[in-house]
Amino acid sequence: MGARLIFKDAAGRELTTKDIEGVSGKARWELIGADAIPPEASRLHQEAREAGGRGEYARALETLERAHALAPGWPYPVYDAAFTYLLMGDAAKAEERYAEVNRMAPRGFFTAKTSLDCLRRERAGALPQGFCKAFASLEWMEDKARKRAILEGIVAKYPDFPVAWKQLSSLLEDDDARLQAITRGLEHEPDGETKGMLLLNKALILDRRGDRDGAIKILGELALDPQSTLATEMLAKATLAQVVQ
Repeated sequence: MGARLIFKDAAGRELTTKDIEGVSGKARWELIGADAIPPEASRLHQEAREAGGRGEYARALETLERAHALAPGWPYPVYDAAFTYLLMGDAAKAEERYAEVNRMAPRGFFTAKTSLDCLRRERAGALPQGFCKAFASLEWMEDKARKRAILEGIVAKYPDFPVAWKQLSSLLEDDDARLQAITRGLEHEPDGETKGMLLLNKALILDRRGDRDGAIKILGELALDPQSTLATEMLAKATLAQVVQ
């Protein structure tokens, strides 16, 4: 049976059933720029990650720089250096490194776009000094009730910070409340990764409510938009595969 048209956007780009076959929805970030990485660069990167895990940040940074020198097209060591600077409280260096990752991998690399957006808002004074470092720690918080309470406090104080709305929306139980949080996040110029996730979650809610066409429109536009991050494209295609079954 031939490929069936699922969606066509305003620019005339088409998405067919063949385009979404076998898409897992997982972006393999670690493979970006990883072609023919020298074994020594890979070894140094792993050594640096282990040092960072022990809190040996200076050693981690020095080792990451050596790995980057050996594999200058591989974003991973630069990304880990950015996060290390963030943990050290050096927002300026963290922003510099995340911006470098963004240039190396314009379609996204892990949380680089979101972290860069946070740091730029912090530098502009929209968020207090040290906010992005503290906010990053929420990722590992397992107590969902406590995490929700913290996020509710953040959006109350900083309502124009879109990634907080995104994270809060995923912890809300009621779809009306989720949609309201998603809408608030989309209102405040989210970074590409955050915008993609907000729209993906909106599409899922529409599909649950029986608005299949509305869900397909959102997902199709995300899958075809060249400005979408790689993760957004992959997740949109994987979600579409479920919706159109």
